[in-house]
Amino acid sequence: MIEQRLTLVTLGVADLTRSRAFYAALGWHEIEPRLEGVAFFQLNGVGLSLFPRGKLAEDAAVPDDGGGFSGITLAHNLRSEAEVDAAFASMVAAGAKPVKTPRKVFWGGYSGYVADPDGHLWELAHNPFFPLDAAGNVSLSG
Repeated sequence: MIEQRLTLVTLGVADLTRSRAFYAALGWHEIEPRLEGVAFFQLNGVGLSLFPRGKLAEDAAVPDDGGGFSGITLAHNLRSEAEVDAAFASMVAAGAKPVKTPRKVFWGGYSGYVADPDGHLWELAHNPFFPLDAAGNVSLSG
């Protein structure tokens, strides 16, 4: 049986330098030593990797045809509605495109969406049903 775990999310990016600068502008710290041709960020229990889109497609043996919405979003849960608003503003100031301004949503929380410089959708959310522990890890069992 395979253990239930997600260890790394890799985003295919058009310009690695631009994407590094975007995440650095959010205050995120790339692991050291920095590697040429790829960027890694240690998050709570999972890593984020930025890799040139064409090379990522080649590695996965799939065409890089830019087929639009991929059906995947990344979520960053926050402790309050005010933190969602602040994160939304910070990401837009760093170069994200606002997609959906934060608002109360049908499932009882508060969320909005931005697209990073490569169009990857990030949901910024406060979900009172999935609390965060002191380290910022989410508990899906409440």
